[in-house]
Amino acid sequence: MFEFLLQPWPWYISGPLISLVLLLLLGSGKTFGMSSNLRTVCAAFGAGQRISFFDFDWRSQRWNFIVILGAAVGGFIASHYLNNGTAMALNPETIEQLTRYGIQDAGVAYLPEVLFGSNSWSDPKVLGLLLVGGFFVGFGARYAGGCTSGHAITGLSNLQWPSLIAVIGFFIGGLFINRFILPYIL
Repeated sequence: MFEFLLQPWPWYISGPLISLVLLLLLGSGKTFGMSSNLRTVCAAFGAGQRISFFDFDWRSQRWNFIVILGAAVGGFIASHYLNNGTAMALNPETIEQLTRYGIQDAGVAYLPEVLFGSNSWSDPKVLGLLLVGGFFVGFGARYAGGCTSGHAITGLSNLQWPSLIAVIGFFIGGLFINRFILPYIL
């Protein structure tokens, strides 16, 4: 009966749902962006005592905890109950390239075991990638005044010029890393 839930949702369903959430947030005077949610969490746990960036009234942003909880619960439900076990359809050239990088289950598993499996947590190379990548993503999000979701969803829908520049920069940076840096890291 609910087999359609086990397939990737097409843009004409997921796009309007994202728009609906955005409209609800904007209608209530809020904006969407995951880095804002993480800033609220850091402030709630006392980071504002040491770093001025986190020194703000996080209680006025408590709704961010609901977004974080929703993302975690939604991810759990999607991966455990709305997953039909098939991998994402990838271009054969992409599969070949990822296999050369050492990702043997590209095109077979949704999440590559080498990066997301339980053994990856004991691999210093994977931990280093996560640590360095997390630092650059966090620093970049704050330097750009928001994360990819905040700029691409909220900023672009509000026709904000800085968000357009940030999104273009995110794509150029991602393409550069993927083309020139990632082959040497993996």
